[in-house]
Amino acid sequence: MPTVLATDLLVWLLVAAAIAFSIYCARRPHLAAPWARVFRSPAAIASGVFLGFYLLVGLADSLHYRPALPSKEGGPAAYSVQVVSLLDVALASLRNRTERTYSAPLATRLFQKEQVEQPDGKSLRDFPRLRHGGAHLQDEAEWGRDIALRVAAGLAVAAALWLLLFSLTRKALARRWPHVPWTAAYAALGALLTVAGPAAALAAGYHVLGTDRIGQDVLYQALKSIRTSLVIGTLTTLVLLPVGIAAGIAAGYFRGWIDDVIQYVYTTLNSIPGVLLIAASVLMVQVYVDANASMFPTAAQRSDFRLLMLCAILGAVGWTGLARLLRGEALKLSQLEYIQAAHAFGVSHTRILSRHILPNVAHIVIIALVMDFSGLVLAEAVLSYVGVGVDPSTTSFGTMINAARLEMAREPMVWWSLGAAFAFMFLLVLAANLFADAVRDGFDPRVRV
Repeated sequence: MPTVLATDLLVWLLVAAAIAFSIYCARRPHLAAPWARVFRSPAAIASGVFLGFYLLVGLADSLHYRPALPSKEGGPAAYSVQVVSLLDVALASLRNRTERTYSAPLATRLFQKEQVEQPDGKSLRDFPRLRHGGAHLQDEAEWGRDIALRVAAGLAVAAALWLLLFSLTRKALARRWPHVPWTAAYAALGALLTVAGPAAALAAGYHVLGTDRIGQDVLYQALKSIRTSLVIGTLTTLVLLPVGIAAGIAAGYFRGWIDDVIQYVYTTLNSIPGVLLIAASVLMVQVYVDANASMFPTAAQRSDFRLLMLCAILGAVGWTGLARLLRGEALKLSQLEYIQAAHAFGVSHTRILSRHILPNVAHIVIIALVMDFSGLVLAEAVLSYVGVGVDPSTTSFGTMINAARLEMAREPMVWWSLGAAFAFMFLLVLAANLFADAVRDGFDPRVRV
């Protein structure tokens, strides 16, 4: 049975809005020109490939349904209370292959010793074989050879796929968009496939990034965390964007008591420690959820509601920076000659704001939002680490780090959960920052690439 979570609906609405905005800009040369400058940057194209991979994973994880349960012939259909996504189906082998506890990346045995019964009936403390990781090996001495063969096969498939995509798309893309540095895109795609190909080949027989305390595959957790980061980084703009634009432009354009009131509001908000304000708001949401448990028939809907409220809280706290930027720009624009002429001709405030002020601050809005994306991703990790972020049942980079922090003091150290979360989050934030730099240069009127 298809199940539409609140964040799913908003994510797909944002995708539709982004497609509509792209079509709108493409039909207007003055809007298409800045984006053309953005996509002339090799860094923007290369980072866009990695962001596209993250986006595809996040969208696949935003199509949910409840599986049907076995029922008697002719009886009413029954559905599980567990909500799964299209990504869960694609990664079913990783999701269902759980071990008893920790195992290191590509290991064939558990990370800690247990009582193991020998064929002769005696028992001793040893590292037991994993139920799934390397279970296909008859002799563990073949481990190195098997790993090498799987890596070679993965690289061969990745190279074949890259060559196929290159041969099918190179001429068409170069003819349609000749000024785009497609060499950077193909290089980034090659790097991505070089990692993904061997990882997919190894994942069929091993836990590539090991398992966590309860035996779940860490690679599966890292891929599931992508959606949470994308939701935090994008849906927060639904709250941040309208409030920041309205408050900033109104304060700079009208000035007077309106400016004083808006400045008082965002100065007061900035005076409150952000973590404390967010923590208090999240705790209030948790109290509401606990008091109204009947509103959330499944655990996925409960955790999704808390994720949505976290986006709203971050947006309500984070609009002040954008408002300050737009206030300063609106103050400058309101003193220009064509604005004064519009006032002299009796043009209404609404028309001046919509036709003259807002279009001239659009580049600041786009730059600020793209550059704030990485900050929001990191904010979720920090908040979940201190326990006031997403629901504990929601997989995210922050919850992965929080679960791994106590294991860092072990001897030997359990490092792979923290390392996987760091690597995936680092790549996402790095790609977002590189793309943001290209957007800033493309929309800055003082820079022409």
